[in-house]
Order: sequence, then C-alpha cells, then structure tokens
Amino acid sequence: QVQLVESGGGSVQAGGSLKLSCVVSEYTYRSGYMGWFRQAPGEKTHEGVAAIWIPNGMTYYSDSVKGRFTISLDNAKNTLYLQMNNLKPEDTAMYHCAAAQSGGVWYNSYLYDGWGQGTQVTVSS
Repeated sequence: QVQLVESGGGSVQAGGSLKLSCVVSEYTYRSGYMGWFRQAPGEKTHEGVAAIWIPNGMTYYSDSVKGRFTISLDNAKNTLYLQMNNLKPEDTAMYHCAAAQSGGVWYNSYLYDGWGQGTQVTVSS
C-alpha cells in the first residue's frame, strides 16, 4: 500500500518555478518531521532540502535552497508541498518526500521511515 505519493515534477528553464506535492496517508502521517530530499544524478546519497517539524510547524532549509524554496503542510488535505522558485541547473534531481516519527537532525535521512517514490525535476540552463 502506497503511503506517500509525490507529484509536480517536470522540466523547466533556469529561473523558473515548480510546486511539488506529496499526499500522505493518515497511517504515515507522523508526529516528527515531514521533509523533502533529493538525489542528484550519479549520487548515492539523499540531500535534505527542507523539512517541517509537525508539533510546532517550524521549518528548516538547506543553505543551497534557502530563500528560494518554501515547504508547507496542508493538514486538511494531508498534503506536503515544496514551492521551488528561481530554479538552478544544480537543483536537477529526483525529489522524494519522507516522514519521520521521531526528532533529531532534520536532514539525516536515516530518521525517516516513510518514503515516496519520487518525482523528477530537471532544470536546464
């Protein structure tokens, strides 16, 4: 049974925008972090992009996206979003949403035990 489903990826030119969505089943809706990670072509690891701490709504961003990306959560729709503006070629990656039950360092991918299949974002120069 699929528990996190991403959508909204695509191909854009540098400077463009995309909004990613992730529908989360209630079972997977954790009380820890909900976040977005990305895996660039040829990379083995997932880079933490942004996360939201569910108990108080505090948000976190990597330095590479701060000021350009915005994470948000619609509780009524059980949907996590990532608004991406001023996209750069180095943002090209597979983007995954993830859910963690506990706290810790938000960009540590090992905290997250629920992952979506991903949505591809390609930014051309």
